[in-house]
Amino acid sequence: MLFSALGAAMLCPVTACSADRSDGKQPVRAAHPTTSRSATAATPSSTQPPVQPPELNAGETPAGRQKATTGNAEIGFARGKKGDALVVAVRCQGAGTVKVAVRPVHVSFPLECRADKVSTVYNQFAVTGVNRDGTVSVEAPPAVRWSLTVGRGAPAEEESPTG
Repeated sequence: MLFSALGAAMLCPVTACSADRSDGKQPVRAAHPTTSRSATAATPSSTQPPVQPPELNAGETPAGRQKATTGNAEIGFARGKKGDALVVAVRCQGAGTVKVAVRPVHVSFPLECRADKVSTVYNQFAVTGVNRDGTVSVEAPPAVRWSLTVGRGAPAEEESPTG
């Protein structure tokens, strides 16, 4: 899989976002995603694999999952432990943009999907209120197949800004 810093930069314009999981010295306390990574893999249209829900990283626990779906859906997730971050990973294929909104923390992000590639984005949120239960709402055009995994885990640490 190729990871793209460009996808991270588009989703997270502040330094509280990183395209990888590098260890830093300060815990993240930002109001934006703390970690974002995206990946695309070429797939021939005749042998398209199913759009399986993304896997979580080691140490993260599942809180919700949606198998391959088309159209709009809402996925609920249960309360988490105080201090844990919320992880929302989305995978899609098909021409169009998937719009993802997370409540009650009032964060959202788009994922641009392509007909010839499977795209995945992984966002981790360490903001006030992520320990509460909530929902992830997904809006997707009918031509896009998507899946989603919601998880919880320790917040990633903020990367030091480099100049």
